[in-house]
Order: sequence, then C-alpha cells, then structure tokens
Amino acid sequence: MSRGDARADMLQGTLDLLILHALSLGPMHGWGLSRRIRDLSRDVLQINQGSLYPALHRLEYRDLIAAEWGTSDNGRRAKIYAMTPKGRRALGAERHAWERFVRAMQWVLEAAEPEASAT
Repeated sequence: MSRGDARADMLQGTLDLLILHALSLGPMHGWGLSRRIRDLSRDVLQINQGSLYPALHRLEYRDLIAAEWGTSDNGRRAKIYAMTPKGRRALGAERHAWERFVRAMQWVLEAAEPEASAT
C-alpha cells in the first residue's frame, strides 16, 4: 500500500469529522475547506474534490451543514458552507468517538509483546 493509499483509507473514515471541525472555525466554500484542512494538517491530509463534494452534499442532506450562494475570496460565485446547530452537536459526538478510537489504537500499539514462556 502506498503512502497515498494509506492516507486515503484513513481519511475515508474521518472526512465528515474533518469537514465539521473545519467549518466550526467559520463558514467556507468547498475549495477553501480543502485548503484549510490541508493547512491545519501541515500538508499531511489532502482531500481531493471527488471526495469533498459528495461529503459536503451528504452533510447538507443530514442537516449538519447549510449552504448558500455567496462570493469566494477571489470574487467568484461559490457555495458557502456553514455548520448548523445539529452539526455542532454531531461534531461533539464524532470528536468524542474519534478520541476514544485513538486511545484504543494507542493501547493496542503500545502493548508489549509477551515474553516467551520458558518450557
């Protein structure tokens, strides 16, 4: 598995959480969200448009985010996404679940291999 494949696999399960957190920092258009996540992750997480927009539509359908037409930073017409109150609640729950998952992974990865018993 290449480094890019590993990132894609990890990202697939966390994309909603990343988007919700990025939007908790303020409303943003899709390309800006992708850039914000990349910047916040110090260039480790890069979300392609083919993953981002379906996730945005899914979150909008679930009423976790809302979108309206506005103007991007460069003056272009763009859909601006913002969190809804339901989205803020979901972010808290998803963040808690993610932190629990990370702790469990740490426990597993930090476990020492049992010493071979003498027979």
